[in-house]
Amino acid sequence: MNITDIAFGRNVHKCRLAMSISQEELAFRAGHHQTYIGMVERGECSISLLNAKKIADALNVKLDYLIENDD
Repeated sequence: MNITDIAFGRNVHKCRLAMSISQEELAFRAGHHQTYIGMVERGECSISLLNAKKIADALNVKLDYLIENDD
């Protein structure tokens, strides 16, 4: 786990809540398991670029928004 993983996970969590969808729904949209989305949101795993892009697409945001935006 590193600061980038934590910031990315925090941004995924914020976007998911803004869309009012569950981890389960995000996982379905991104083609992942709910457990994996929880681990990403908590910054417990290093995410590949491909999986990060799938999550960004499922959240309807650009990937750089999730990487750079850490309000």
